[in-house]
Amino acid sequence: MKNNQPTPRSEYTAMAKGLHWLMALGLCSLFALGLYMADLHLSPWKLKLYSWHKWAGVTLFLLAWLRLLWRFTHRPPALPGHMSPLERLVAHCGHALLYLLLFAIPLSGWLMSSAKGVQTVYFGLWPIPDLLTKDKALGDVLHEIHETLNWLLALTVAGHALAALKHHFVDRDEVLQRMLPGVSGKSTQ
Repeated sequence: MKNNQPTPRSEYTAMAKGLHWLMALGLCSLFALGLYMADLHLSPWKLKLYSWHKWAGVTLFLLAWLRLLWRFTHRPPALPGHMSPLERLVAHCGHALLYLLLFAIPLSGWLMSSAKGVQTVYFGLWPIPDLLTKDKALGDVLHEIHETLNWLLALTVAGHALAALKHHFVDRDEVLQRMLPGVSGKSTQ
């Protein structure tokens, strides 16, 4: 009798891998740009960097929606069977926090820009509506929230990377390899 259930994947799809690494590169670049531009004196260069930062942030926000849609429609590979219930809980909570931050950070930036009265014009062409009226005090609070969320993301990404390295070098399983580009998706039987 033939089983009509899909065979579980042992690796992520090429699309999931592509989105993962594209967003990882984008997030690291945006974080570095944010650190660099924050202490610059007001100048045309700083304003240009802020525009690029916002454009990239909007792009990553849109990619986060695509990534979430892909995740809901393409089941990720199962966690290794040797992981303890606590390790599984930490892995699930870590992934949930990453997804939450992928949405909370650009939203906090959008709210901050709105409250500071600086509308985002995507690629200088498409104005994105402000979500709040101009309020300097609120803009300052949202700036702190945006900054704090970014540091939380940096810590979460570092934990995510360390966990992947632990799987590779300590547990010697395939958790890291199945997300690496160039590794073809195989099915387990």
